[in-house]
Amino acid sequence: MSSVASLGKQSMYADALEVWMRGPLHGVTVVDLSRALAGPHAAMMLGDLGARVIKVESPGTGDDTRGWGPPFVGPEDARESTYFLACNRNKESIVLDLESDDGRSTLTRLVQVSDVLVENFRPGVLDRRGFSTERLHGLNPRLVVLSISGFGHDGPQGGRAGYDQIAQGEAGLMSLTGPSPEEPTRIGVPIGDLLAGMYGAYGVVSALYEREQTGRGGVVRTSLLAAIVGVHAFQGTRYTVAGEVPQAQGNHHPSLAPYGSFRCRDAIMQVAVGSEGLWRAFAPVVGIDPADPLFADNAARVKHRQALIELINDAFADRDVADLLLDLDKAGIPAGEVRTLDRVYEWDQTRSQGLVLEVDHSTLGNINLPGPPLRFDEHPPTGHRAPPTLGQHSDSVRQWLDQVEPVGRVSGDWTGR
Repeated sequence: MSSVASLGKQSMYADALEVWMRGPLHGVTVVDLSRALAGPHAAMMLGDLGARVIKVESPGTGDDTRGWGPPFVGPEDARESTYFLACNRNKESIVLDLESDDGRSTLTRLVQVSDVLVENFRPGVLDRRGFSTERLHGLNPRLVVLSISGFGHDGPQGGRAGYDQIAQGEAGLMSLTGPSPEEPTRIGVPIGDLLAGMYGAYGVVSALYEREQTGRGGVVRTSLLAAIVGVHAFQGTRYTVAGEVPQAQGNHHPSLAPYGSFRCRDAIMQVAVGSEGLWRAFAPVVGIDPADPLFADNAARVKHRQALIELINDAFADRDVADLLLDLDKAGIPAGEVRTLDRVYEWDQTRSQGLVLEVDHSTLGNINLPGPPLRFDEHPPTGHRAPPTLGQHSDSVRQWLDQVEPVGRVSGDWTGR
């Protein structure tokens, strides 16, 4: 059977009571064994693309993030963590005790009929539970396994537990962030987890494409360490090529000027002067001669950055951000205000991009969630599913497993679906 046909066969067994969101990954089934953020974010991204995501949770407590709060919302007997709600849309939840025979048997059946498995246990944990990558591919050779760790699956510290803030420090990101080198600062979201999830989803899609050519699955590995190092960008090559050790310097770009935050009368705004043409357009707006030798080219402006910042702050001090943005826009200068999140989610531009979703949650009713960042012209926006309550789909997933055919064994090997 062709791989396309096999994916179509999977969709035949979707919950008959619901219409699945169409998308590029429609027909792909994902088993999400992960918890906290990196793995769940990867699985949610796959769900946003149309995959069916079945989240496996522990009895009683479920995913760790169900207990991460405040804030919690909802009725007293059915409180939900807003942290959990942030990374588990477009999923079903089944409760399995993987220490029990029933839990291991049900997971085995899920593996046999799925396309992707996502896990972020510490290295070796899944092996000890009887689901090594070798056994997983013995059960289903077409399975794509995404495995996310803290610091990598091998190497001298491959077994370390990984939490985002620790990884931000260990991977150098905090040394680049904050007002000064003496105050290393974490980024305000768990960026290591989120990046690992994004890289993981990207790897899964690549492995699914490769499976179209080979007929077999594989293992995709990433880590919080790898994901953060992967976005060092020009800061990385400042060290690896130029031998400089970058340091935190607040909200101003280390290699461009003026490029950073400035205070107006009523708010803080940001300006990005990224070329000499932009400088010539920007300088008159703030009363500076663009040919002034102190600021005549970018190297000079970086050298005299502090003097330039003070001149710009003085020019902006008696201006309101809205009026100033109009003038900068007329001059073609990239600029913007620094918004709080309430103003981001109420902004008509944010909403026009589908970045706020309204979903119907089984206990909370209609709620708004941050939306997916991708849009596809070939797939008009359709409904999204609210994050599940613990075990909400245990019965329906088991019923589906009773209908779907497991992968068959032929001559000691496992065939495709």
